[in-house]
Amino acid sequence: MIADKDTNIIYFSEILKTDSKFSKTCKQITDVLDKYNIIYNFLPNTKDIWARDYMPIQISENKFIEYRYDPDYLQGTQKGKRDLKTYPDIVCDKINLKTIKTDIILDGGNVVKSSNAIILTDKILEENKRTYHKTQLLDKLRELFEVDKVILIPWDEDERYGHADGMVRFINDQTVLLNWYIGLKNCKFKDKLLNTLKENRINYEILKLDVLNKNEKLNWAYINFLQTSEIIILPKFVITEDNQAFEDNQVLEQFKKYFPVYAKTGKIIQIDCTEIVKNDGALNCISWTTYKKK
Repeated sequence: MIADKDTNIIYFSEILKTDSKFSKTCKQITDVLDKYNIIYNFLPNTKDIWARDYMPIQISENKFIEYRYDPDYLQGTQKGKRDLKTYPDIVCDKINLKTIKTDIILDGGNVVKSSNAIILTDKILEENKRTYHKTQLLDKLRELFEVDKVILIPWDEDERYGHADGMVRFINDQTVLLNWYIGLKNCKFKDKLLNTLKENRINYEILKLDVLNKNEKLNWAYINFLQTSEIIILPKFVITEDNQAFEDNQVLEQFKKYFPVYAKTGKIIQIDCTEIVKNDGALNCISWTTYKKK
């Protein structure tokens, strides 16, 4: 499995560049990538600014798994929902990417990867219940993604998308970083989450925010950072609240502690993501990262 820390190319939806609401943020990101000579490209034939959820999951340099992208939040008769669905096979054809297709329904944002494990919320059971029993599904996921562990954490139903990348990210193969709000959840939810990690021999740290009035509409997104082998790009929020800069700095200092290799090279960079997060996503959501031998 190619983990985030192994990747060296970043892709974004072309709409991130062409939509005037996001072009300023896009320029901030690409300026950083240009400064550090990090390769990036833009995906054609996309329908919105997101990229992670529909693009294939990379297993090895030339092996990509294309799952069924059919999210519940883009279904129904509400005007505009289906218009926002990007079709991964069209995008992959345009960039000449060969994939292996599976009938498993999932979103890329619900797959948090290390070298030998993936973490997903148990929403995936609901999405695939007509086709797979739980044991069958877990076995299939292990086979497809070539990992030892498939770890199902409880779906935080306060978050309608059911994505693990808004809750947890790997620090290394043995340890994860949990979002700050996990500590505020009811005991049943928190215990189930932490016990699941313990059962799978995964250590954890919890991101801490030591401020009285937390801006929950924005600061959930710190965990949704962009990571490659060379850089971590971390959300920050340029708004008028007095404590926001203090909060951004708190998070930066913790990331320097948890990711010392990046900190040593000065490559933990903060980018204002206010406009993106207002649309219910952040930096991991807008990016798709891959590995290619140089």
